[in-house]
Amino acid sequence: MKTINNYFGKNILLVFFLFLGSAAFAQNKESDIKKSVESKSFIFHAQTALPLSGSTRQLTSDYDLKVSENSITSYLPFFGRAYSVNYGSTNGGFEFTSTKFDYSSEPRKKGGWEISIKPKDVQDFKEFFLTLSSDGYGTLQAISNNRQAISFNGYITPK
Repeated sequence: MKTINNYFGKNILLVFFLFLGSAAFAQNKESDIKKSVESKSFIFHAQTALPLSGSTRQLTSDYDLKVSENSITSYLPFFGRAYSVNYGSTNGGFEFTSTKFDYSSEPRKKGGWEISIKPKDVQDFKEFFLTLSSDGYGTLQAISNNRQAISFNGYITPK
């Protein structure tokens, strides 16, 4: 009977330490994400596209939005309806770099952030709106002047 108690005691102790380690890891990840959001230094990795018209699409290529203090670089696809396009344009997605933009972030009541990015030097684009959870997963809405809005599900990583 003594060996059974030792066995269960060791396993309970092991589970307890694993729980403490995973809690510390989650807390550390949340602080890394908070620092990235506050310092405007992160990459949003799009995994799923959710157009207003059409079906949800799993993205198999690497699409992202890179945010830094001095610039944002968008490499995101577009699926949906375009109301007007520039003559001779071959770009079907949101592919641009902006160095003049407004960036604001506000904490959410239940954790995470709401981030608004408004490029000032991109003619056809209005705003990115990112709703982010405290563990780094979120939804990015891309709002254009001449196209339907589109959303992307994905996650951020520090830059």
